Amino acid sequence: MKKVALVFALAVLLPSLVLAWLAVRSLRDQQFLLERQQSLLCQRVTDALAQNISDHLAQWQQEFGAQVENLAGEKDAREVAAQFDNQIRSASPLVDVGFSVTLSGLTTCTITCPLPNAGPEAQRFLVDNGSFLGNEESAEVYWNFNNSKTALQSKVRGNDYSSLAQNTANNTQPQQQSGQKLDSSVPSSNNGDSWGLNNIFSKAKARSVNPQSQNYQPQAKQAADPQDANLSKVIPAEAEFRQLIGDGTDGMLGRYLQNKLKLMFWHRLDSDPNLIFGAQLNLNRLVNGLRDVVLPDSVLRDEICVAVLDDNARPVVISRTNFQAAWKRPFVATEIGEALPHWEIAAYLVNPARLTQLAHTTTLTLSLLIATLVLAIGIGGWLIVTDLNRQLALARQKTDFVSNVSHELKTPLTSIRMFSELLAEQRVADPAKQTSYLQIITAETARLTRLINNVLDFSRMERGEKKYNFRDADLINIVRETVETYRPHLENCGFELGFTSSVGALPIHADTDAIAQVIVNLISNAEKYSDGEKKILIEASRRDGPLPCAEVKILDHGPGVPRGSEEKIFEKFYRAHDCLSSGIQGSGLGLTLARQIARAHGGDVAYEPREGRGSCFALRLPLRNDPTPS
Repeated sequence: MKKVALVFALAVLLPSLVLAWLAVRSLRDQQFLLERQQSLLCQRVTDALAQNISDHLAQWQQEFGAQVENLAGEKDAREVAAQFDNQIRSASPLVDVGFSVTLSGLTTCTITCPLPNAGPEAQRFLVDNGSFLGNEESAEVYWNFNNSKTALQSKVRGNDYSSLAQNTANNTQPQQQSGQKLDSSVPSSNNGDSWGLNNIFSKAKARSVNPQSQNYQPQAKQAADPQDANLSKVIPAEAEFRQLIGDGTDGMLGRYLQNKLKLMFWHRLDSDPNLIFGAQLNLNRLVNGLRDVVLPDSVLRDEICVAVLDDNARPVVISRTNFQAAWKRPFVATEIGEALPHWEIAAYLVNPARLTQLAHTTTLTLSLLIATLVLAIGIGGWLIVTDLNRQLALARQKTDFVSNVSHELKTPLTSIRMFSELLAEQRVADPAKQTSYLQIITAETARLTRLINNVLDFSRMERGEKKYNFRDADLINIVRETVETYRPHLENCGFELGFTSSVGALPIHADTDAIAQVIVNLISNAEKYSDGEKKILIEASRRDGPLPCAEVKILDHGPGVPRGSEEKIFEKFYRAHDCLSSGIQGSGLGLTLARQIARAHGGDVAYEPREGRGSCFALRLPLRNDPTPS
């Protein structure tokens, strides 16, 4: 049994406890996992919205190019260039100032529109951008050009940063690639990677927001790129206007003047490549045109608020009216890119505490589930071990039963054979001895019959085939007849058998043979366990109470039942004094059959200890006129 319990513990309980410990350890990361999952979902939303805004700006850029081509196609391109400011502002509500630049030679640019004597807005535009557009000075710009040739590139930290090859000695024109950040200060020499890395990060600007999602990045990734903690991925390019446009057909560029973003479109005419048309956009009108674009996914619409933040982390578009938050601390954020440099699409949790509550609820639920499973495994294991122990004990009892029955069958058979042989061979001439031998043979035959009947009845009861012939009877008469039948045998064995009754009759509805068998089994039990004073007393009476019943008590002067075995003695094959060497014979089925028969009649057999020494077994049956006890 100990080996079975040890194997079960090592095979089932120990792995279950290890798994439970690992599961409990993982519970500590539930909030982190939920927040990480939520951040990934929200990050997809902001990434998609940032891409939508970039796509809208690219679409407006294409529309601007189409408008320029339409205006130039109606009239002479040079005439359109002189009046382009008025014409483009009339054609497009997004334009604040329109400009045109004529290219001549390799480095010369002439601004043909707006003229210096134009309105205040045009004059301010010329003050801010005249030198840059005239190719007289370089400026820091954020650019995104289309239809351009390949530029020199240097890979820095996994990102492609373009570098201009400053080779003015052979008059080579600089070239650039679409969607890349241009920086003429990064050298193109083979040994310039380290210098270029430091230069680029020196130009990188810290983001105006600090997304909470950065806290969910793996520690290994954070440790690998300490300089990228919260730096913008949008890096300005420093170059002259002619260098920037190269031979591209159109593009966008942004500049920060007096800490205000100025966004410009430009387009090169197909019919006159030396004529560049451009426009400075009105950011307020542009932002108003993006309000229908900035809407979160329908699944997350009730959980998050999406906002477009400018470079100072001020909200310019909000998806939920009257929503307030710490704008510099969004849940997640995505930079829009070169189209709107240092502008962000940020997502904020409508109910920040809900995520923590959900994590706590999930943790509690999983904890209870783990505890329940571990408890179920423990209880199941205990039940299995208990049942296995019971089956092993039952197997031992069956083995003992076979030994006991074999011994008990052998004893009467030996006596019957010995005395029958003596009588058959006429070795005994004394009539008194002959009578005594015949009585012994009769008693041993009855004992053998009783044992066989007990085994057969038990087998029938186990299969549910035991049948009873119920009829009206008197319990006093059944007990008296049984006692008188059993009295000669007991008196020959030196027992004193007494029967008393406090009532004249006890009417019952029962199978008289089955009740007689119960009385015989109880008397036989008292006979086997009586040592010293061989005296058995049988009392019949009416037991009063909530449910009156007939009661028959068999009292002996034996050793009694050991403490703790009061109910076990009614189990099949169990014997309180189970030792062949003790001389106490039995199969362990007598009391089991007695209780089963009594309960089949609506009664019971119970054990009651006697004061001093001995046992008392009581048979209780319902009276005929009383309701049958449950």
